[in-house]
Amino acid sequence: MVVGLHRNAQVKVDLGAIKHNISAELKRMGKEQELFAVVKANAYGHGIIPVAKAAKEAGATGFCVALIDEGIALRQANLAGTILILGVTPAKDAVLMAENELSTAVGDLEFLQTSAPLLAQAGKKLKVHLALDTGMGRIGFCKQATLKQALDFLAKHPKEFEFEGIFTHFATADAKDESHYQKQLAKFNELMAVVSHKPRYVHVANSAAAMWHDDCGGNVIRYGITMYGLNPSGDELTLPTTIKPALSFESELVFVKQLVPGDTVGYGKTYTTKTTEWVGTVPVGYADGWLRRMQGYHVLIAGELCEIIGRVCMDQFMVRLPRKLPLGTKVTLIGQDGTKQVTAQMAAQYAKTINYEIVCNLSERLPRYYENNGVN
Repeated sequence: MVVGLHRNAQVKVDLGAIKHNISAELKRMGKEQELFAVVKANAYGHGIIPVAKAAKEAGATGFCVALIDEGIALRQANLAGTILILGVTPAKDAVLMAENELSTAVGDLEFLQTSAPLLAQAGKKLKVHLALDTGMGRIGFCKQATLKQALDFLAKHPKEFEFEGIFTHFATADAKDESHYQKQLAKFNELMAVVSHKPRYVHVANSAAAMWHDDCGGNVIRYGITMYGLNPSGDELTLPTTIKPALSFESELVFVKQLVPGDTVGYGKTYTTKTTEWVGTVPVGYADGWLRRMQGYHVLIAGELCEIIGRVCMDQFMVRLPRKLPLGTKVTLIGQDGTKQVTAQMAAQYAKTINYEIVCNLSERLPRYYENNGVN
């Protein structure tokens, strides 16, 4: 994608905040635990390589990604340590993963059976983490019998596979109701009963489990959304530690005009002025990840909350201004201006989604600029 360098709209990422958040979690972890930084999806929109390097400096010993390509990008950036692909990968790419020293999640026996001869022919060994489906319903072994078959297969193919890890993923670790979490934890322990020799890594804690469930165990924390300074539960639960948001999103006014009563704004003329109003145009739209449904939400302009009027367009949206403001006045979509703040969580609540989606949606045509302040 072409990056919009000749337009004043950008994402700013404070790597110091990410380091602070990792440091805060390292202080809470057990001495036997390691922290893997989850940097999939372009580090949740923050930028995979700069974030991964900052996480490594802060004490992360490994990384979690979703795609083979993300793992290769980290290796090409000379990042050492475990790189675990959490998603399903094709058996035909087993050799490619082994060549790049990538570890991969495995959730069925067929992957092992299909990839074993390919690895044997290439003389390569692939590191695998067996995924256990304890109630997420996504990927993984859910019965002791099929898990035992996979364990036996690995034991018979030590030249092709290294049984490096085993894990599960909690669906409701960020909820007040702990019933499903406890059900998943019991299922995990049931499945682990057939694992006679535990691998190097046993990991169950995502950000939410790490924050609110010390009983889940494991020797690795998969540190995701909280690393970026966002609460995995939204506003449902209070975090036990202080984190700092790492991302801000800013633009500017590129057009200002006065409308009279009865004028309409935007596609579908969903906004009609009732009085004489000053209206500004911001050069950002849903192609940048600022959702079309954000009409009625507020951004900060000159330190004041200003309502988005009319539907958000592909590349622009309009706001009602408190008065005539000069072109080039800063517009803050996520971040702080003066004493007021608009957050990814506030945007998520308005859009009836989660803060993950708000930051992950930010398009790559928005340039990313990096600071190392530790404060936002």
